[in-house]
Amino acid sequence: MSTPTLYRAIADLPLTIESVALRRRARDTSSGFERVSTTFRLRGDGELGRGEDVTYDAPDHDALFAHPERDPRTTAEGVDFADAFAGDWTFREFSNRLDDVDLFPTGEPEQKTAYPYRRWAVESAAMDLALRQSDTDLASILGRERAPVSFAASTRLGDPPSADRVTAIAERVPGIGFKLDPTDDWTDEVVADLPTEQVRVLDLKGLYEGTEVDQDPDAEFYERVLESFPNAVIEDPAITDETRHVFEGHEHRVSWDYPITGVASVEDLPWEPEWLNVKPSRFGTLESLSDTLEWARERDVTLYGGGQFELGVGRDQLHALASVFYPDGPNDVAPGAFNDPDVPERLPATPLAPSAAPRGFEF
Repeated sequence: MSTPTLYRAIADLPLTIESVALRRRARDTSSGFERVSTTFRLRGDGELGRGEDVTYDAPDHDALFAHPERDPRTTAEGVDFADAFAGDWTFREFSNRLDDVDLFPTGEPEQKTAYPYRRWAVESAAMDLALRQSDTDLASILGRERAPVSFAASTRLGDPPSADRVTAIAERVPGIGFKLDPTDDWTDEVVADLPTEQVRVLDLKGLYEGTEVDQDPDAEFYERVLESFPNAVIEDPAITDETRHVFEGHEHRVSWDYPITGVASVEDLPWEPEWLNVKPSRFGTLESLSDTLEWARERDVTLYGGGQFELGVGRDQLHALASVFYPDGPNDVAPGAFNDPDVPERLPATPLAPSAAPRGFEF
């Protein structure tokens, strides 16, 4: 008997929502910016379901709160979604309901990516609540076992670039893999100082536009990266007339992250991928995420999870998904301590062990 897809397993679960509250979080990161996120907290039948909005622009979070500078725990004086969410539903009915709910009632977000990010926060909170109200957890309802989750540490090398942070992490966590973001100012000395054999993924950031991490496509730079790290997966190159030849014969090493929002986006890639980075928030809905996981399974595509500097429950939920679907990948879901501006003296080791008795959408 085949196991159900993620969406089919959850779609018909009953879901009761009685109240909605939000919590704002903020924390400095190793990438030099303050991360702000909002946790959606849905209550019903004595249970609490949570999901984290990873929208990047702080004003989009602050708009939900009357006084964000006070770091409020609820929206008692801010936006209230209770009227839109409250009721008795199945998960499928609630997801359909969200098609008609304005999740940015105070005005359009600063970036369009915020729409799926917030939608995922609400859907993941609803899934968490529905699983808890049915007294079960993600793995159990799928009929699967949870496995320890391997992770890679993701970090940038600073300005000017230096291998110091990478070597400090490698010393504290022997054998850990890394996901790094190469830039064209990496010198030969910096590359030589990196633990090349431990670099699992190199994110070229070639598909971003209008951000601080954009990296223009450059065939010479791409060739240098491929040659310097012969065993690493290469993520998000910009495939242009000038760069396509660089990857001829190396297509099996290329992975995609930024453009992946559903099956249609995967089928629109330059070639059928052998690797994909799964960031649930990019999909927006559980159904879209589920369809893409199934597409990848049918084609033996290797998956790994991606993080977005989650500050709360969102990171644990990434671990829960990875434990069920891709526990052995170079998962960019390291515990939050790895994102601290200064490298802590003690860091968690990989792989992460699942909890003994999970409930809901938790690891």
